[in-house]
Amino acid sequence: MPTLAKILFALGFVLSFTGLFSPPIALTLGILFGLSFSHPFINESRGIARTLLQSSVVVLGFGMNLHEVLKAGRGGFIYTALGISFALLVGLALGKLLQVRGNSSILITAGTAICGGSAIAAIGPILQANEEEMAVSLGTIFILNSIALLIFPPIGNALHLSQSQFGLWAALAIHDTSSVVGAATKYGPQALVIGTTVKLARALWIVPLALATAAIKHNRSRLQFPWFIAFFILAAVFSTYLPTHAHLSNGLFHLGRLGLTATLFLIGSGISRATLKEVGWRPLLLGVLLWLGVGLTSLYFIQTGFIAF
Repeated sequence: MPTLAKILFALGFVLSFTGLFSPPIALTLGILFGLSFSHPFINESRGIARTLLQSSVVVLGFGMNLHEVLKAGRGGFIYTALGISFALLVGLALGKLLQVRGNSSILITAGTAICGGSAIAAIGPILQANEEEMAVSLGTIFILNSIALLIFPPIGNALHLSQSQFGLWAALAIHDTSSVVGAATKYGPQALVIGTTVKLARALWIVPLALATAAIKHNRSRLQFPWFIAFFILAAVFSTYLPTHAHLSNGLFHLGRLGLTATLFLIGSGISRATLKEVGWRPLLLGVLLWLGVGLTSLYFIQTGFIAF
């Protein structure tokens, strides 16, 4: 059995890196592996997942155009700030109400408020979150991402949302950029442009969130700036101001998406039955309730015309 587990783990990881698996499938396969086998490389897998996640976030910066992002950021600065503040306040309140232990409440709230796994990867080291907290928080966010990828386009069609409205809703209510891109692609080309642009502008809020978290935790831990956020910004600058290297930027962006897919497999494989039993149902319920609150609230304001692109 240990030999079979090693073979299946290695095979799943390699195939996740080839692009044959979509992110939801890679996550699902990882979770099935973690629940079915005793992980043969649990410590190594967690270390690789953390490094690969941060590295993938960096190269995803090559898919950003700062001119478009800053334009969207200026246009939607107020409601973006209000939306993030709302999600943070409600998430932390729900975390206390549900008695979510440790850093999971903050991690899930940050992931919902800004941009999923990228935000969790940014503030996790600052909070000194342990591997179980990171795994459960990322798993919760990515499971909800997978659900959103499937249900958002049919909901948008049922409510007769315009492409502009849907793109904006997807950017505000879906955690991860890749899932926003996937859902908006199914809805239409205008939805894709608006959804991606607004989501990338929202992603820039990782920087002040990381710095604020580090400042708040300064009394209890060493102040540390997440290095990969700086490289993420440098990658975006390279992509924006060196358009002659567009082919290289596109290739690196694609590599980043493959890296995130492989990371999902690693994260899923680290969620064992023992981990789920130890952490319990509270973090998942927090993630679901907060996601529903953000999704329904943003949808209401978009349909009433209060929020528009």
